[in-house]
Amino acid sequence: MTHSQIFGEKEAAAYAKVSVKTLQARRAAHKAPPYLKVGRSVRYLKEDLDAFLASCRVDPEARN
Repeated sequence: MTHSQIFGEKEAAAYAKVSVKTLQARRAAHKAPPYLKVGRSVRYLKEDLDAFLASCRVDPEARN
């Protein structure tokens, strides 16, 4: 089993360069990134944040 770095809400927001409010709003809207709920605490896996950021990438050279 691989061990992933786990971030609290503030650390995840800082890592993803978004506000805590943005993460809260995305959770309320059932949007990415995925998160863990441990009791009343919210946690994010680093690999989930990395995948979320990669999915937000826009390539201006790509044309549809």
